[in-house]
Amino acid sequence: MRVIQFREALREALSEEMRRDENVFLMGEEVAEYNGAYKVSQGMLEEFGAKRIIDTPIAELGFAGIGVGAAMNGLRPVIEFMTFNFSLVAIDQVINSAAKMYQMSGGQFNIPMVFRGPTGSAGQLGAQHSQAFENWYANCPGLKVVVPANPYDAKGLLKSAIRDNDPVIFMESEQMYGDKGEVPEEEYLIPIGKAIVKRAGSDVTIVSFGKILKVALAAAEELEKEGISCEVIDLMTVRPIDYDTVIESVKKTNRLVIVEEAWPLASISTEITYMVQKRAFDYLDAPVHRICTQDTPLGYAPTFVQEFLPDVARTTKAIKEVLYRK
Repeated sequence: MRVIQFREALREALSEEMRRDENVFLMGEEVAEYNGAYKVSQGMLEEFGAKRIIDTPIAELGFAGIGVGAAMNGLRPVIEFMTFNFSLVAIDQVINSAAKMYQMSGGQFNIPMVFRGPTGSAGQLGAQHSQAFENWYANCPGLKVVVPANPYDAKGLLKSAIRDNDPVIFMESEQMYGDKGEVPEEEYLIPIGKAIVKRAGSDVTIVSFGKILKVALAAAEELEKEGISCEVIDLMTVRPIDYDTVIESVKKTNRLVIVEEAWPLASISTEITYMVQKRAFDYLDAPVHRICTQDTPLGYAPTFVQEFLPDVARTTKAIKEVLYRK
């Protein structure tokens, strides 16, 4: 199977869906003439033209609103935010228009659109450009929230998101666009709302998603050297959450550690912890542990970045605590 970059997988998904359906179009800052801030849309202006690959002013509220209106009229817009930090400018259109229009119109208006772009930290970008918003958007009924962790998943999930009749928040990472992975040339879709077991194990369940899944997998590999068997689950979608896959794994391993790039209060890990104790409390042999970012805005210095994010050391420590709790 061929190996391509994360950005190339996204580009293929967008291009294939635009060839398949003339109602699909891409709109955002620098997506056309500049070939995309992260080169996801490179070459797409030449193929599809300026009516379907649309550069916008720096006005997220405006072009997000245009996207909602287009979706109400039968088109399938893909709205690219240069970063989801900038989506805060457009959040009224995302939350009060896109997410609620189907319910408020009594089912008269579907909103088949995708809001996509990078989320979370990407190194030394400062506090205003280093925030993870997966749990924020997952809190809102009417939205679906997808966070892929590799090129294969990114392509299959983005194609499903574009075909979905509800608004989908599709969250990537600036630090993953150059990641490489195997992606088949033939068409495939990955269903939204289904988690996957990335690594089978018997001693402890690790749940994660997005780029921090790399930390979970690295911790599992490190602990395997010590004879500890970790089952690693990639949620892929954080609304809806596939609770059943998590619960079945916990029933097997009896221990759970959740690794997430988000502030701890009202995080996805908090929600999963609640559901596990509600549905599988009697199977737990230790309290659930979570590893989140530090509960502070992210500083600029590289030492702050290192201390802020979940890492392998914190993850392996938490796993050993749930395994050897006295």
